[in-house]
Formats: sequence, structure tokens, C-alpha cells
Amino acid sequence: MLILHNARIPRLGSINKTYEAIAIQNGIIAAIGNDEEVLSLAVRKSEIINMHGKTIFPGFTDSHIHLQHLGKSLSMVDCETFEIKDCYDRLLEKTKSSKPGNWILGHGWNQNQWAGGFENIHLLNQITDENPIYITAKSLHAAWANKKALEFAGINQATQDPIGGFLGRNSDGALNGLLFESAMGLMDNFIPALSKQELVDVLNLTQQELWKIGITSVHDFDGSDCFSALQKLDTEDKLRMRVVKNIPVSSFEAAIQCGLQSGFGSDYLRIGSVKLFADGALGPQTAAMIQPYETDERNFGFLLLSKDEIIHYGKEATKNGLSLAIHAIGDKANEIVIDAFADIRLFENENRLSNKNHRIEHVQILAHADLPRLAENQIIASMQPIHLISDMETADRLWGNRSRFAYAFNSLLQFGTLLVFGSDSPVESFNPFFGIYAALTRKKFDQTPINGWYPEENIQLSEILKAYTINPAVISKWDNKIGSLEIGKNADLIILSENPFELSPSEIKETLPIATMVAGNLVWQGNEL
Repeated sequence: MLILHNARIPRLGSINKTYEAIAIQNGIIAAIGNDEEVLSLAVRKSEIINMHGKTIFPGFTDSHIHLQHLGKSLSMVDCETFEIKDCYDRLLEKTKSSKPGNWILGHGWNQNQWAGGFENIHLLNQITDENPIYITAKSLHAAWANKKALEFAGINQATQDPIGGFLGRNSDGALNGLLFESAMGLMDNFIPALSKQELVDVLNLTQQELWKIGITSVHDFDGSDCFSALQKLDTEDKLRMRVVKNIPVSSFEAAIQCGLQSGFGSDYLRIGSVKLFADGALGPQTAAMIQPYETDERNFGFLLLSKDEIIHYGKEATKNGLSLAIHAIGDKANEIVIDAFADIRLFENENRLSNKNHRIEHVQILAHADLPRLAENQIIASMQPIHLISDMETADRLWGNRSRFAYAFNSLLQFGTLLVFGSDSPVESFNPFFGIYAALTRKKFDQTPINGWYPEENIQLSEILKAYTINPAVISKWDNKIGSLEIGKNADLIILSENPFELSPSEIKETLPIATMVAGNLVWQGNEL
């Protein structure tokens, strides 16, 4: 038995009351209470550790992450720069250590941060003629390729735009190297793929990086290769991250044929929802809007699914024990998805099917009339607070006053919507303390704007922590095992030097765990423990 005592352990549902000690037996919480009662359970072989007043929290869940993309991005060129020239310089430096013909991959560019946007897009072709270069945007809804990469993939001026996407072109019709939405798929078969073992190794390293910032559980949104590699890790008893694995729509029929159902799996890996895309993203101006973008009265974004198509998927999914998770950014996309989910709920009830935990991913902007409708239809809002830090200025420019109901955390909460929070990493940092800061303040890291961006939508720390802990466990039907520190649950926890309830928001964003445990085992520790 392991006993951690002289600690501060906030009680479930209370910010003012704390426990002092926790006992762990075979990876399970055996007791939690004051020092005297928990220490009385010790036997001769018990390991007893004095925490000297440190705080113990349940491990965090990132409810929207891309494990495979994140793992690969850790070895890519970081293209998140404030000037396009800096992105150019980083890619040029990479060519110096790359053999001719080898692919140079990068991630993170955002033209909205560059003066002139795509004005100097020709720079990518000036880097090298010997290496194909392919870099994905921060949003993961656009990419940028040099001439060598386009030639390698057989993409030329005669290539037709695929359904649900388009190739960027100059005014004369010549390709400019940009690929939007589904057009990115034209490159998929040509970029060197990791072998299964390489991907297993990448995911193993990725979970180690996540432990360092207190994440012990994730809801993953990558594809079947990632699922296969995670299964191998689990079979080899190396997976020490609780993973809810969502299913891409491309594998929908196969999942039904195999009889996979939401909630099925092992102690570390279980099935989540079927992932659909209703629209694009804010940055490339492909999110579907009720009214046009402020900068282009002809652009309403792209709807990638109709209401009827969503209902079709929903009926098939719920009949077969699967829930849906639908990407929706723009207010039109969210409206359509909510309409469809309302009909799917009727179908479930009329056919005496259990109500599945359907969710909308991002819920980035809503029309005022749609604010109460998620709660009314028991739709989960899966949101990423950290996005608002990088998006607020772009949202104001492209959406104007409609941004009042962008990232509407408080409004949704007041109507009774269940919130779960994540990062969308590698689109954003996977550090949950950054997300906590964003939801608390609605400010950028430099503390601007002074009063926060639409501060009416700030929410309290206790609600934010629920969205990172117990709420994700509830929607994945894992709350009997994870999400809070209670007797009988897995001892997945983090140890902090300070109690976040006693810190300022700026101090919270600088916080990091000093240790992380999964199933009572120390998977990571810093020098302070």
C-alpha cells in the first residue's frame, strides 16, 4: 500500500474542503480522508510519503487531441512564426541537413499572423529545388507545398478540385502551392508514412510528453493507423494513457461490421464516437456561416454535410451502439448539426434506443438562438479554450460583432450544457494550464485585452476543472474508474506545488505538475518531489 499524506486534496464538488491523505492499493484508491484515519491503515510494508502540503488533483483529460499528428509534429519544422520570412528561414535551415529528395515536413503556419497574408507565397519555391516541402497550417485545414512536392504527387494546373476542397491558384489560374480542406488528401499517398513500429514508438514518446504537463487521459481524433498502433502499445502493456479512440467516418462501415460500440475496450483503450466534419475552419475562412465573412460578402464558408446526411449517419450509428462527434466551427454548421441531433434524439426515443453521448467538436461560434439548444438536446460541447487566444483578433476581423457568442462557455453553462475541454493539439499547445488560463481570463498571454475578450463568457475555475476531469469521464462512460479521486477509482493523479484555487490566472498558466501517476505508478516526476 502507498500512502500520500500531509497533502491538500480538493473534494469533489467543493473548493473549500480538502482531504489530507490518500491510500493506494494495486493501482486503486483504497482510502481518502484525513491523515489520522488514512495513516491508521498502514501495514509494515506500506510506503508512506509526506507531501509537505502539496496539492493532489485527478489527472487531466484532453478531450480533443490528435496523437499521431502531435507525435509526428514533434519532429517537424515549427512553422508557427509571426513573419513569413522566419518560416522561410527555418525551412531553409532544415534543407542543410536533408539529403536531396528527402521530404521536409513542417507544421503550424498561420497566414493571419503574417503581414500581407499570402502575399509572399512564392518564397516556398525559392528554398530548394531538390527537396519536396509540405507544411500543414496551424488549423490542419490547409497546407502549403512547393513545386517539387506538387510534381511528386502529380498535381498540376489541370488537376480538378476535389469535392469538399480546392487548390489555391494565382489570378492566371496557375497553382500557388496551397491546398484547402479535402485537397490536402491529394498529397496523402505521397508523403512518406511511418511504419507501424515507428508509429508505436512515436506514440510511446508522445504519452511521456503528455504526462509532463499532467495529462493522463485523452480523446484521440486521428485515424485507423493510430488505433492500430495504440492497440499494439496496449497489448505490449506499454500504454499508460487512458485513450478514448474516436473513429473516422472513413471507417464507419467497417466499425459497424466489426460490431464496435462506444465504450467498448480495455483499461487503457476504448471506443469513442464516429467523427464527422460539418465545415472547415476560421483561419482559411472555410467555416460555414449564416451571414458572409466581414471581409468578403460572397464567402459564406463551406458546408461539408447536409442535415439529412448527418441524420443518416446518426440513425445508423445509434442503432449500432455508436455516438457521433461532429466538427462544427461556424454558426451555420452548428445550426445544421444541432437540427440534425434533435431529429436523431427523436429517432432514439421513438425506437427505445439509449440516448448516446453525441457531441459537437469546437462549437466555436453560435447564433444567439442556438445557445440553449445543445442542453435541450443533450448535446455535449467539446471545446478548446486555448484556441481563443490565437483566434480572437482573426474572429473580430472576419466575424465582427458576431464574435460575442464565440467560445460561449458561460452562456452554454448557464443553459446546462455539459462542457469538455481539450487542446486540438498539435493545432495548439497541449498544456492544459494554458487552456485553464484562457477560459478564466479570455486574454492573450500578454494580458490583453485588459478586461478580456467578451468577458461575459468567463467561467470559474471549478467548472473549468470539471471540463478537464470528471466531465470527459462521464461522456465516455469511464466515470466509475477515472475523472476524480474517490475510493474504488484508478489512482490517476497529478501532484502540484501549489493549489490552483489560491493562484492568480497568470500564475496558473505558469504551473506545471511536479509528478504524475497512472494506476498508482509514478510515470513522471520532476526534481521537486
